[in-house]
Amino acid sequence: MGVRVRRTADSAEPEPEPQPKSEHEHHPAHPTHHDYENMKNKFMNELEHLPLPMWAVGAIIVVVLALVACFTYCIFKKCFGKRKKSKKARERKRAGWRKIEGTPGFSQGRRKKEEKKRGEVQKEEQENLSLWITTSLICSDLIVGVLQAQDLPAMDIGGTSDPYVKVYLLSDKKKKSETKVQRKNLCPVFLFVNKVQSYVLTYVFDFDRFGKHDVIGQIKIPMNCVDLGQPLHEWRDLENGEKEEENLGDICISLCYVPTSGKLTVNIMEAKNLKKMDVGGLSDPYVKIVLQHNEKCLKKKKTTVKKNTLNPYFNESFSFDIPFEQIQKVQLLITVYDYDKLGSNDPTGKSFIGFGATGVSLRHWSEMLANPRRPVVQ
Repeated sequence: MGVRVRRTADSAEPEPEPQPKSEHEHHPAHPTHHDYENMKNKFMNELEHLPLPMWAVGAIIVVVLALVACFTYCIFKKCFGKRKKSKKARERKRAGWRKIEGTPGFSQGRRKKEEKKRGEVQKEEQENLSLWITTSLICSDLIVGVLQAQDLPAMDIGGTSDPYVKVYLLSDKKKKSETKVQRKNLCPVFLFVNKVQSYVLTYVFDFDRFGKHDVIGQIKIPMNCVDLGQPLHEWRDLENGEKEEENLGDICISLCYVPTSGKLTVNIMEAKNLKKMDVGGLSDPYVKIVLQHNEKCLKKKKTTVKKNTLNPYFNESFSFDIPFEQIQKVQLLITVYDYDKLGSNDPTGKSFIGFGATGVSLRHWSEMLANPRRPVVQ
């Protein structure tokens, strides 16, 4: 029996030693809820050890988020904001601004940079216009024919122009004759005949449906140098065109000065027949008054905006304190603007009153000084 027991014990297989668990068995592939709790507790412990109170940390986080939001909005506005221009602003930009002559005391502002560039192009490429002139011995009429033009400058964005020619007398500009518009053509053929009875001034315009027609060039024909006994047919170079007189409207202003108190009262009463600035044929005018001395602005005032009208009625008064010894040295700059909600406000016209003024504006200022304490309306 003892031998059997020993053999059985010897024949028994030794038990395998326990293997250590692998790292993957101790830590599962996905973090458990217990791991999240540990991370959360560790984060809160770190916050508690900060030298700042919790409300200060929260305020810092809110400020950082606000700065990030503002920075994102600025980037979006910079990249996409320029594309969202109003239709009225686009049409007005297309029409452009030129230096023109208006009614006395109410003339247009400065010429824009685009006009200077356009003038340089006109000097580099000389354009021509073909005319013929003859006389009718029976009717004593002077007959002017417009045949064609060559090498006109491109006035439109697409690199072309829509030219037409206007012929009228220097002595009477109300009697005008004009050719048909030649669409998208830099070398148009007109074949136009007109009877006139005096000196001839010929303009070439670029037609613009939404804005003012741009002057391409002009020809002044001295009739004393033309042999009217023989038909004249020749090409002439176009000169830099000058703007036709444009009626920008009339403005009614009341001035009153009290020498003892040194108080100047300016009443903007109304305006009539203002220039059409919007696509719909109307305008949103308001008036800005600037008190100047030696071309330096001393004070500014402006009226309210009158919507959709070319004949606004304001009746708004503004006071300026001007000592009697300075009244002869100051100047009022009165400018009519067209209000634009989305774009910049465009000037319609302006008038100077006071030192350095001429014509109607000078008479108005002189009459005000000659009649103190009494409103003078013009």
